[in-house]
Amino acid sequence: MKLPALAAALAATVVCASHQARRGPLFTKSPSKDAQSKEAQFKTTHFNKIAIALTMGALSLTGCGAAPTAGAAALSPASEASRPAVASTPSAAAATKAPATGSALKPVGGTATAAADPGIVAAPAAPATPAAAPVDAPAAGAAPAAAAAGSTPAAPVSAQAAVAATGDGLQAATARGWGAVVAGDEFSNTGAPDSTKWSVFNGTGHAGKGLRSPQAWSVANGVATVSGNSAGTTGGMSAKFAEQKYGKWETRMRTNARDPKYHPVLILWPSNNASTNCAEIDYAEGSTNTAQIKFFLHYACSGSNFQTAAATTIDTTQWHNYAVEWTPAGITGYIDGVKTFSDTNPAHLPSVGMHQTLQLDWFPDGSATKPSQMQVDWVRVYK
Repeated sequence: MKLPALAAALAATVVCASHQARRGPLFTKSPSKDAQSKEAQFKTTHFNKIAIALTMGALSLTGCGAAPTAGAAALSPASEASRPAVASTPSAAAATKAPATGSALKPVGGTATAAADPGIVAAPAAPATPAAAPVDAPAAGAAPAAAAAGSTPAAPVSAQAAVAATGDGLQAATARGWGAVVAGDEFSNTGAPDSTKWSVFNGTGHAGKGLRSPQAWSVANGVATVSGNSAGTTGGMSAKFAEQKYGKWETRMRTNARDPKYHPVLILWPSNNASTNCAEIDYAEGSTNTAQIKFFLHYACSGSNFQTAAATTIDTTQWHNYAVEWTPAGITGYIDGVKTFSDTNPAHLPSVGMHQTLQLDWFPDGSATKPSQMQVDWVRVYK
């Protein structure tokens, strides 16, 4: 309550008491004892009323004590709001309260946190919880998870093992992008080999052993077959097409479960048999080991070093694609698109053009020979 209001209340109290005092008789002469007694009682009564009124006023100033009597003015909201706030020490609950709706947020490291409130004593932050391990990392001490079905990594496979597993196999021409076929034979005729494409051998066999006979050859169902009998009569033929220096050749071939003395051979032979260094590329040649196919590059006629070679373990009774790539940079051999031979020594490269030959050669050792066969599905030449 403001001071003018306090003074008005006290004045009203005094006036009220005075009015009460004046209601008594007016004395004009010395009162008798009885009159003095009544006057004393009157004064005492009215002074008590004044005291009570003053006490009530004081109590109303402190805001405590009895409720206001009828007609007393209540504090207005404006008066209540004008009362100064009482500072107090924040409680523990207040120190950790959540920010009110609409509090300003300050991003910290990507996480929104309440801006500091100067009126609040912040509680110590709780220790940060360690981040969880990545989901793909195994927990400490945990057994490794089983591999998903079909996701077990394959063991490394050598080139030779890969070749043995391919069967019909990939073509080197496809794998290496050799382009269009420029010459060759798909053996689509029936009977003897096409005489416009092949010169069939008729004479003695390899190293003067046995015979090479045109009757050893037959073509049917898209396959050319050369047969060697127990007496060493066999066959071979030389291509009339694609006599060239550099290029790529690929042939699809298989044998039966042949006698080790019969060797199937795919050869690049010098044009017109004219080579001063006995150049020859045997890009697939069998041997007494019927589970192997060898690659030979002949670059000399004699001596301790006259050829380079490589051997590949393979099931020759299955169809496989044998290829050779000859460029100025070197010579490379392939089986089912897999590289099995390479020689980049310039001194080893043929100096003349070459052409394809197909042969089943006999290497007798005095023991009995069982009949054997070599079959060719196609021969293809690329630039």
